[in-house]
Amino acid sequence: MQPCPGLTIVIPSHNRADLLHRCLASVRQYAPAGTEILVVDDASPNGSVSQIARTFAAVKVLRLERRRGFCAAVNAGIRAACHPIVELLNDDTEVSAGWAEAALAHFADSRIAAVAPLVLRGAPGMGTPLVDSAGDCYFLGGIAGKRGHGQPLSTLYLQGGEVFGVSASSAFYRRQALLDVGAFPEEFGAYFEDVDVAFRLHWAGHRLVYEPESLVWHRLSASYGRPTRRLLEQQSCNEERVFWRNLPNGDLLRAAPWHVAVLAAKAYRHWQAGKLLPFLFGRLRAWAEMPHILHHRRRLKGGNDSVHSAAWGVERRFWK
Repeated sequence: MQPCPGLTIVIPSHNRADLLHRCLASVRQYAPAGTEILVVDDASPNGSVSQIARTFAAVKVLRLERRRGFCAAVNAGIRAACHPIVELLNDDTEVSAGWAEAALAHFADSRIAAVAPLVLRGAPGMGTPLVDSAGDCYFLGGIAGKRGHGQPLSTLYLQGGEVFGVSASSAFYRRQALLDVGAFPEEFGAYFEDVDVAFRLHWAGHRLVYEPESLVWHRLSASYGRPTRRLLEQQSCNEERVFWRNLPNGDLLRAAPWHVAVLAAKAYRHWQAGKLLPFLFGRLRAWAEMPHILHHRRRLKGGNDSVHSAAWGVERRFWK
């Protein structure tokens, strides 16, 4: 294997030492020579994550003294990284041979700031694979989604190309580009943070691509907790934040009717599931932040009516 310097793998983890062990075993087996591997222990009880990480040779550990959530954990790892390219890996993922080299080749193009691997559900060798993500998409009305999510792997998802966004469960990023746009929004905690980053990378003039030759398996084990009422409220809040923080001025007016329809449909679905209140409280939290959101919009590079999200692959219909 040829040396491939320049990559830091950042793995945030909280109290999931069993999953982390599998993840690190695959990374140590397949990572290119010279790769820096950094586990961010998000204040796991009794330091269990740190203990497991230290059983692997050459794996570095950064332990946070209090639990701060996914965004703060990965930001700490990104800031501590020694190399110009970083890959974020959930602790419930496993990588495959050649996954890093296929993605890293794209960074020879200075316009590219992020690469999405092909992420399949489950673990290697588990029957007919289903797609977890083949890059991310975004619907103008305010719905973020993973391309191909839940679908059988087909030739459609074996073709690379530009995408709207990349899933932070396993995405490669140009480190300086992330830092330049403010990295991950720590007020989000977790969920939809990668969509917010994708918008800001586009605003800054970068390109994001999907590479199917870079294969990652995802066990979908909800490393950061089950969907409690508090978590559902946070997800709802973050999804609404993304819409108002990032859509270009020229798109907001025409997106408004779509967004009202999306909110109505989601409210009905959550009502049927008995989860309407956390959904509504989350949206209200986001709307209460409107002064902060307006300040964020003014800071976006090129934030004017001449910029339209259609140029970034934002769809007027939701697609998979």
